[in-house]
Amino acid sequence: MGDRQVRRAYVGSFTAAGGPGVVSAAFDPDSGALTVLAATDAVADPSYLALAPGGDTLYAVSETSDGALAAFRAGDRPELLARPVPVRGDAPTHLTLHDGHLIAANYGSGSLTAVPVNADGSLAPAAADVLRHEGSGPHPQRQQAPHAHQVLADPSGRWVVSVDLGTDSVRVCALGADGRLSLHHEVALRPGSGPRHLAFHPRGGYAYVLNELAPTLTVCGWDAADGTLKPLSETPVLAGAPDGDAYPSAIVVAPDGRFLWTATRGEDVLSVFALDPWGETARLTATVPCDGHWPRDLALDPSGRFLYAANERSGDVTWFAVDPDTGLPRRAGAVAVPAASCVVFG
Repeated sequence: MGDRQVRRAYVGSFTAAGGPGVVSAAFDPDSGALTVLAATDAVADPSYLALAPGGDTLYAVSETSDGALAAFRAGDRPELLARPVPVRGDAPTHLTLHDGHLIAANYGSGSLTAVPVNADGSLAPAAADVLRHEGSGPHPQRQQAPHAHQVLADPSGRWVVSVDLGTDSVRVCALGADGRLSLHHEVALRPGSGPRHLAFHPRGGYAYVLNELAPTLTVCGWDAADGTLKPLSETPVLAGAPDGDAYPSAIVVAPDGRFLWTATRGEDVLSVFALDPWGETARLTATVPCDGHWPRDLALDPSGRFLYAANERSGDVTWFAVDPDTGLPRRAGAVAVPAASCVVFG
């Protein structure tokens, strides 16, 4: 596992629900503890964050009906660099940096937006392209239209991958030098499963899709040379039938590829999966309470020793020490962040 001594973390939150916006926190790499330093509400509903390589610039979505992307100078007190850039879409929920562009997944409008990043880390004043998804699914309320929920670059750095809850599919796109996005490959998952987030195995040959509408995990083979994803198996993320509502939200894979963790809202649990050495099989080994309500996001610190849950409705971030032999998370502490929605380290 990595040994980079990260000393700062950032937490996103929903200002419309009483959150403080973008929160900076001191990070203790020995204990995993977070201590809030400052917050800024310069952007409404910064629900998801991403850091530039090197950690100098912090990016945020503004998850509103007229959504936007924003760049901050990272530090103990993040500072907005310029006016947020409209995504020309609705409710951006996720973002990633790829090949000189910041790309957002817009849940409400079912689209991706690419915005050029300047040499100083700031954003160009307008989007270079918007790629709209097409399709629907069988769920009568949640799948009447596309709902892009996540976007990320694959480990090879060649492709942009987007996960669409509304169309039960994962799309693989190419990004041109001019910022234009083009669809390369789309793979259909089980109808009604409602894919939400995806994570790659560190070896690069497999990917794991977490499904929100059916609380399951789909293991897929990933071919970076061809840019294709192939579903292989689907397994529940809970040990038994849910007691009530169960909406999986987030997924992370250990840096050494031995374990995978998911969070499920409603049940308010973290699930632990053991992975085989290549990542082809995922076996559920345990579920533990997240010690909060409505865990919207999961994150690992760079060493992989500590796991963090952003609990939106209880308004806190809990952290867990990870057993290196079993992957089992053991609660180690918590910090209050109203309407917490994500955690990143830099």
